[in-house]
Amino acid sequence: MKTGKLLLINAVIFIIIVGLGIGGYYYYYNETNFIQTDDAKVMGDIVPVAADSAGKLTEWKVNEGDQVTKGQALGKVNIGSNTVDIQAPIDGTIVQNKGLVGQMVAPGQALADVVDFSKLYILANVEETEIKDISVGQEVDITVDANSDTRIKGKVEQIGQATNSVFSLIPQNNASGDYTKVVQRIPVKISMDNYPDGLVPGMNAEVKIHK
Repeated sequence: MKTGKLLLINAVIFIIIVGLGIGGYYYYYNETNFIQTDDAKVMGDIVPVAADSAGKLTEWKVNEGDQVTKGQALGKVNIGSNTVDIQAPIDGTIVQNKGLVGQMVAPGQALADVVDFSKLYILANVEETEIKDISVGQEVDITVDANSDTRIKGKVEQIGQATNSVFSLIPQNNASGDYTKVVQRIPVKISMDNYPDGLVPGMNAEVKIHK
């Protein structure tokens, strides 16, 4: 075999070994120092706008995307000979609008939903086998798919006290005896120190929780 070809083969083997070494170290480093999941979403507390009493909606002044302030009159409901204002429950942005002038409304019926975009957070679902390594206050690195070039700093705020499956609309049923163990996931609420404009509830995210 020619010397040049032998050197080339050795160089390729060396590069492969170095690449595997770097990849192995990166994997070991991440597994040792972080808990990672891409099962995470941007969330915000969704507060419904509702009428207190039954009646006819005679006025409705908001659309999706409108900014509202707590106590602001958003519409009116006629109750017999009286007119009652429907007020915004919090400061925020209308993210869903279901009010139609002329419709009959029931007490507590949601006519719109409001989210305070200054208080968005991340809800990450962590495997039950890793939850023991998570505690309130741990630092978190967050990347949102819609803005993947920006790394957001956050902290663990709350750890769920039940798995997601407990509240599933279709709970697991193993009455047939055909049981397959599935790793359960527990919700972890993560606050964000600062985040860019344009984030909305439901956006996908990835998190790395510092051990």
